[in-house]
Amino acid sequence: MSKIIKIVLIVLGVLSAILWYQLPGRDVPASEAVNSGAMNFMFIITYLLLAIAVAVSLLFTLKNLFANPKSLKKTLMVVGGFLLVVVISYVLADGTDINLEEMANRGIETSETTVKRIGTGLNVFFLLVVIAVGSMLYGGFKKMTNK
Repeated sequence: MSKIIKIVLIVLGVLSAILWYQLPGRDVPASEAVNSGAMNFMFIITYLLLAIAVAVSLLFTLKNLFANPKSLKKTLMVVGGFLLVVVISYVLADGTDINLEEMANRGIETSETTVKRIGTGLNVFFLLVVIAVGSMLYGGFKKMTNK
């Protein structure tokens, strides 16, 4: 298996080097350079390698996660806590924070749902920051009082 992976990586490396030399020069206008076949194939190779890396890392993460019941329980608690933060943020978000007519006059078409989703994202960010700072302060305080 290791030899196959090495051969595939060597082939991809040689192919990428060939495509690199076929890229358009600096004097080619950007509108023409975007349609370059070499550039498109390089993007395809990049996306392929990225997909393989994500799939392998996800596979090994899930394998290790399900191998240890304690880590699975802890992970599920963290995911549940994050979902709780998202639900709280959604409840706290208000879709009427801005004047939708004024946004439409400026050429930005939006809806109350979009504004509520943006508010939810901001609330999630701020709540997670508060939780992170609070946990750092709690850990530091706990260390100081134990000694």
